[in-house]
Amino acid sequence: MEKTVVLITGCSSGIGLSLAVRLASDPAKTYKVYATMRNLAKKERLLDCVKGLHKDTLDILQMDVTDQRSVLDARQRVGEKRVDILVCNAGVGLMGPLEAQSLDTMRQILEVNLLGTISTIQAFLPGMKTQGHGRILVTGSLGGLQGLPFNEVYCASKFAVEGVCESLAILLQHFNIHVSLIECGPVNTNFLDNLQAAEPGSSGEQVDARTQSLYEMYLQHCGTVFQNAAQDTDDIVKIYLEAIQSASPAFRYYTNSALLPITSPKTAASDGLQYIKTMSKIIFSTNNKVEQK
Repeated sequence: MEKTVVLITGCSSGIGLSLAVRLASDPAKTYKVYATMRNLAKKERLLDCVKGLHKDTLDILQMDVTDQRSVLDARQRVGEKRVDILVCNAGVGLMGPLEAQSLDTMRQILEVNLLGTISTIQAFLPGMKTQGHGRILVTGSLGGLQGLPFNEVYCASKFAVEGVCESLAILLQHFNIHVSLIECGPVNTNFLDNLQAAEPGSSGEQVDARTQSLYEMYLQHCGTVFQNAAQDTDDIVKIYLEAIQSASPAFRYYTNSALLPITSPKTAASDGLQYIKTMSKIIFSTNNKVEQK
């Protein structure tokens, strides 16, 4: 039986690695997985995870989503000359006071999370249209559905991805191509380790003491959330499998029912202030109130 061809970006660790392992290790050999990563020096972890279970079901390709030539080269190396399921998972984070972030760093976040996703879809979309079917799964984030302090640029990139996917979904239903966003909350990966944190003064601007104190409170809040609600990548992979195997996939899948986006305060009043006040109360609670200077 002909295998379903899946290409996944960002497979050196985390969700991408776990999903590639799960699909490539499928006992029925349903899938042929092309696991891509920017740095092939990191492929050993993936190979160790699949061990001898990946004969004829896994190829690892070098692909940098910020380099169009690299994306096109990876497409050319797909032996079947088609991709049935495209998983846009590559992403990076950025956290810290906005005034401490350099323009180059902000560009990098947008180039990976937004332009990298668009460039990858651009490369494989014509083939899906020609073959008359396809699925595009994109790793989304609660930070793409609601603003989070000290994550302004990351949220901007993920908000934009939401707009890209929603716009495409309207069009691509006419081509039998399904677009799905897998909306993740905190995940037990090395995402936090790889997270870029802006250092005070790195952009040439100094961060005032009150902002720095609020940032420290936010970091404490993040630590608590990760400790209490972070999911393992296996839990996330189950949601991906649901989207992959569904006869009629949804547009949005939420991976964590305990951390759904706070949507009602955003629409409860036309001035939009209820959400701002609600999130401020959740994150900067009175128990940890920073004294006014």
